[in-house]
Amino acid sequence: MPYYYGFDMYYLVLVLPCIILAFWAQSSVNSTFNRYAKVRNLRGITGAQAAEAVLRQNSVSGVRIEHVAGRLTDHYDPRTNVIRLSSAVYGSDSVASVGVAAHEAGHAVQYAMGYAPIKLRAAIIPVTQFGSRAALPLLLLGLIFNYGILIDIGIWAFALSTVFQLVTLPVEVNASNRALAAIEQTGLLTADEYPMAQKTLRAAAMTYVAALAVSLAQLLRLVLLFGGRRRND
Repeated sequence: MPYYYGFDMYYLVLVLPCIILAFWAQSSVNSTFNRYAKVRNLRGITGAQAAEAVLRQNSVSGVRIEHVAGRLTDHYDPRTNVIRLSSAVYGSDSVASVGVAAHEAGHAVQYAMGYAPIKLRAAIIPVTQFGSRAALPLLLLGLIFNYGILIDIGIWAFALSTVFQLVTLPVEVNASNRALAAIEQTGLLTADEYPMAQKTLRAAAMTYVAALAVSLAQLLRLVLLFGGRRRND
C-alpha cells in the first residue's frame, strides 16, 4: 500500500512536475489579477456592467447578475441562470474585473447559444463526481482482496475525472475568447487596456491546463503502477 499511494518514481517523474505547474499557474493568476486590479479602466465600467454589456452584445436576456462573497469566487450558475461576481469584481472598475466578469458572461452566452462542449460538461458532471469519489475505495478494495477487476474499475472511475478536465479546458478557453471579442467589439476597454484583460484571462486558463496535466499524470501513474504489479504477480 505505501508503494502505491506514497512516494514512487512515477510520482516523482510524472505527477510532481504537474503539481509544480499547478502551483505556478495559481500563483500566476493571483499575481496577474492583483496587478491589473489596481488599474482602473478609462470608461469606469464595473464588473457587473461589463457582464451586462457582454450579454447585450450577444443578444442574451434573462440572466441575473448578483454579488457573491469571497475573492475570485466568480461563476455562472446555469441552474438558476445567474452570474455571481465576487466583491473584487462586481463593483470594481478595474481592468482585471472587466475581464473576469466578461468571462463569466461568456459562459452564460455559451448556454444560451447551445455550445456543445458546455452541454457535454453539464451532462457528465454526475458521472464524473461519482467516479472521483469511487476511484480510491475501489482501488483499495482491489488491493486488499487482490481482485483485479476492482482495480480496473477504480482506474476507469478515476479516468472519468480526467475526462471532465479534458472537456472543461475548451469550455473555459471559449468563454474567454467570447469575452475578449465582446470587449473589443463594444469598446469596453481601450487599446492599451485590452491586453491587460487578455493577460488576466490567459493566466486563468493556465490553471485549467495545469489541472488537466495533473489529472492525466495521476491516471498514467495508476496505470503504470498497477500494470507493473500485475506483471509481477
